[in-house]
Amino acid sequence: MARLDRLPPLPPPPHAPLRQHGHFPPHGSSRKWGARADAVRHAFLHAYAGYQEYAGQNDELKPLSEGAVNNFNGWKLTLVDGLDTMWIMGLHDEFYDAVTKIAELDFNLEEGSFAPFFETVIRYLGGMLSAYALSGEPVLLGRADELGSMLLPAMKTDSGLPMYAVNTKTGETRQGWTRGTVLWAEALSCQLEYKYLAHLTGRQNTSSAYARMLYCHYVITQREQVEHIMDLMNSANVTDGMFPTKWDLINGIPTNTQFSVGAFADSAHEYLLKQWLLTSKSEPKARDLYVRASTSIIENLLSSRPILTPRVRDIHAWAAQGLAYTCWMTYADQDAGLGPDEMRMDHLPKSEEDPYGGLWLYQVDKWEEAGRPGGVPPGLKEGPRMPAGKRDYRAQKAGYFLRPETVESFYLLWRTTGDEVWRERGWAVFQAIERETKTKSGYASLQSVEKSPRPRRMRCPAVSAQFFLAETLKYLYLLFTDEELIPLDQWVFNTEAHPLPVFQWTDWEKKAYGLN
Repeated sequence: MARLDRLPPLPPPPHAPLRQHGHFPPHGSSRKWGARADAVRHAFLHAYAGYQEYAGQNDELKPLSEGAVNNFNGWKLTLVDGLDTMWIMGLHDEFYDAVTKIAELDFNLEEGSFAPFFETVIRYLGGMLSAYALSGEPVLLGRADELGSMLLPAMKTDSGLPMYAVNTKTGETRQGWTRGTVLWAEALSCQLEYKYLAHLTGRQNTSSAYARMLYCHYVITQREQVEHIMDLMNSANVTDGMFPTKWDLINGIPTNTQFSVGAFADSAHEYLLKQWLLTSKSEPKARDLYVRASTSIIENLLSSRPILTPRVRDIHAWAAQGLAYTCWMTYADQDAGLGPDEMRMDHLPKSEEDPYGGLWLYQVDKWEEAGRPGGVPPGLKEGPRMPAGKRDYRAQKAGYFLRPETVESFYLLWRTTGDEVWRERGWAVFQAIERETKTKSGYASLQSVEKSPRPRRMRCPAVSAQFFLAETLKYLYLLFTDEELIPLDQWVFNTEAHPLPVFQWTDWEKKAYGLN
């Protein structure tokens, strides 16, 4: 590894700071949506002010007790994670004040303390890289480059798959609760950040041939370590793209057979597709792995049989819309107007007429064979709000934790379909958040969404408070802005909603990395 104090200066910003520009959706602009975007901005300012007043030296606010907690390293996580949201919302005073605090952060951990690799990459590293890409502030790239280097010892395993956590000062690593294994999501959710970092830091020319040699070695090491994981996935003995949730740290092979889109695997599915998009569609290996995996999701988690229709693109689009509509109904059905954290869907009984028990692809085939009656695929037909006892699902965890995935889906569907119904649904969700979760100093999770109002938790579990600013409010703001502030053909969101710009590998990078 090249010594950082012997490396040439970091490169200048790759482009001018991102400003609002004239990319408009088909339906044009309106005062209504501008006022709603402003409401989300005010929600951000309310939560951020509470964090600054009561928890500004720590990671997260306790929004009812007005205390603080350090969940991830004590490096002011809420501030770093919310930085690009500030820029996107035009909160430049808050942004530059936060940048001065980030410039002073000490990423060296005490002996015996460890930074979780996955969480630190997607939140801290991703947050600083995104804020740099949006604003062009060089100190953010410098701090991201420093942190990225300090985290790399996590990759020093026999397989090349990352350890759970690393001490940023000594390079010592430790395993998590899955001893001897790594979760698929944790192994496959660092490629966006490190590939973009390698591209940025490898662009700089320097008059010193020796310094350039050192720096190129350092950059190539970054990129190759995360790409080695992709090579493992590409050569893995996996059936039909059903990548298991746990992988051996020594041999780099699966240690179980569970196939999931839950917390052990969710962001890995994202990053397969997003790597391809981020690198200007220059890495077909990632794209092909994504197509295999996403098709298997439909065939094995929404059904139990192969896709037979030749309209595979339609199947994927229908599945996306149907899943988002299902999420919306779980919100609309509840008294609080917010969805439960976990649900169990009831299976229909198998019969001679329905040998697959109502599984989705079988229903689509029947609908196709019948000439598409009604014109709406199964699962997409909208219905009324259903009271408890008459729903085809039940809550396993009735709490609401300010999570972003539902409004993220609404945002992406609105931008890709132009259907304004997704914006209206997002506004209903935001109104419920304001009504049910707002506190004097921020926003708190709910114990249950089944009654309104319900007692709120003393603090958001895990990292809800900071990802509320980084993700939930960001996606709502982008959903309500008529201008396409982050064009989806030019930017890719990491799994913590930090947008990174699409880039093209340079000629020397293509040669160094073996890209065509």
